[in-house]
Amino acid sequence: MATASSLSLLRGPLTVRALGFVRASNTRLPHSLPLFHRAIHYRRSYVSAATDEEASARLAAATADTGAPTIFDKIIAKGIPSTIVYEDDEVLAFRDINPQAPVHVLIIPKLRDGLTQLSKAEERHTEILGRLLYAAKIVAEKEGILDGFRVVINNGPQACQSVYHLHLHVLGGRQMKWPPG
Repeated sequence: MATASSLSLLRGPLTVRALGFVRASNTRLPHSLPLFHRAIHYRRSYVSAATDEEASARLAAATADTGAPTIFDKIIAKGIPSTIVYEDDEVLAFRDINPQAPVHVLIIPKLRDGLTQLSKAEERHTEILGRLLYAAKIVAEKEGILDGFRVVINNGPQACQSVYHLHLHVLGGRQMKWPPG
């Protein structure tokens, strides 16, 4: 059983392996809870959020290649409003509605062309893949984060891909840590 002295590690941005979880440095637990209960509260919240994200990813994967319009197709058609950061004939970049960094922009090809995930890429997709990466550079420049940004592509349910329309996440505006995930 964890003691009060071992739980006191929860007060700072430390890794708490004895309790089986990692506490992020920007996470604050409710101080009204006793230390042990804060640890349990955090663990349950973390597990619940991770489970929900994984469940969403599995559900999205089950309907990935049906050809039905994705939420991104609806954003391209302007059927769903978005805050557009960059647009040209081939790509669209817009702010993520659930940002994971001060700057979090999604970049998508306007034409899916079977490119639902990176592992489905074929040689014919070479040009659009390069265009997406170049658009990431343009977005980083417009957002003032050229000195440090990250480009992420989630591929499949194991990576918690939730929309099967290839998309890049451009993240920045804060110190990116390593390793990710």
